[in-house]
Amino acid sequence: MENTSYIVISNLQLGLAALLLLVNIGLSVLLRLGMAKDLIVGAVRMTIQLILVGLILEWIFQTRDPLMIILMAVIMATLAGIAAVNRTSRRFPGIFWNSLVTIGASAFLVTGAAITGILNVSPWYDPQYLIPLLGMVLGNALTGISLGLDRMMEGCTTNRNWIETMLSHGASRWEAAHEQIREALRTGMIPTVNAMMIMGIVSLPGMMTGQILAGANPMDAVRYQMVIMFMIAACTALATLGVVLLAYRVLFSRDHRLMESRISEKK
Repeated sequence: MENTSYIVISNLQLGLAALLLLVNIGLSVLLRLGMAKDLIVGAVRMTIQLILVGLILEWIFQTRDPLMIILMAVIMATLAGIAAVNRTSRRFPGIFWNSLVTIGASAFLVTGAAITGILNVSPWYDPQYLIPLLGMVLGNALTGISLGLDRMMEGCTTNRNWIETMLSHGASRWEAAHEQIREALRTGMIPTVNAMMIMGIVSLPGMMTGQILAGANPMDAVRYQMVIMFMIAACTALATLGVVLLAYRVLFSRDHRLMESRISEKK
């Protein structure tokens, strides 16, 4: 039997844990919320996805092939970029590429700096560190991107008259868009700031809890969590700023006009 410092969850225990969903399903049926089907489908989908990811990661951890690890990282970043755009209610030409470029560049930059410059992981592509750290950074960055994009496009739409008035009076496109960019960046960073405000008091973050359950020293787990939060904050700021600035270049032409016609509703 494999020697571990944590309790290994059996299939029976996992099944018992799944029964907790009966609380949600029961409330949905009793109060006619109409969520029972979505809960079941979501639980099944989550289970299948996590099992597949677990099998893939188990194989990658065993092979430790740098090419496969990098490929996995690229796939994760690509899916995160697509998911970020899928959460927005509006679109504009090139929005998917903008999201992919910004989330990939910011996530790899921040994760690479943390792995090589802070944690000094050797080799740098060690999947035990690279994959989890990158995954947590991507998950938060995509939220910032989606919120920032939504706020930017909503601001340009609802404040069109004010923006066009400024442009007609000689303001540059940057002067007219500055307020929308500022609010979009602020909106994208709010979830991260809020999470940092309550962390350790109202909630214990997932990574820290997982390390403690795995037998890590609580203070070591705390240090890791702090590093993660600093990474998340930096990556979210860079990703949100990058995607908002790219959106600005699409929505405001070089001759200082607001191109509202490029914004379309999500189909």
